[in-house]
Amino acid sequence: MSEPMRIRATLKGDVADVRILMMHPMETGQRKNAKGELIPMHFIRNVVVSHNGKTVLDAEWTQAISRNPFLGLRVKGAKAGDRISVTWTDNKGDKRTDETTVAAGS
Repeated sequence: MSEPMRIRATLKGDVADVRILMMHPMETGQRKNAKGELIPMHFIRNVVVSHNGKTVLDAEWTQAISRNPFLGLRVKGAKAGDRISVTWTDNKGDKRTDETTVAAGS
C-alpha cells in the first residue's frame, strides 16, 4: 500500500482551497535502472476529488506527470467541517483514498 496523501482544505469565504500531495513513483516506462533495463510504467491514471460525496473533479492522467504529483483546486460552496475525499487509481490497479475536513480560514 502506498503512503497516505497529504491533503489540506482551507476555507476562504465560501471557497475551499484544496491542496493535495500524492506519493507515487509515476514511472514513464522510458527510464533505465542501473543494469540498463527499462523500468516498467507505473503511474496514476485517474484522480477523483469529492466534496461531501459529490464529485467535483475527475481527471485522467498519463505517464507525463511528475513523481509525487501535487494538485490544487478550489471548491465553491464549501463550509468548515465539510468532507473532501481524494481517490487515485494507477495503471497497475492499485487504488488509494484519503479524506480531510475543510478547516476554517484565517
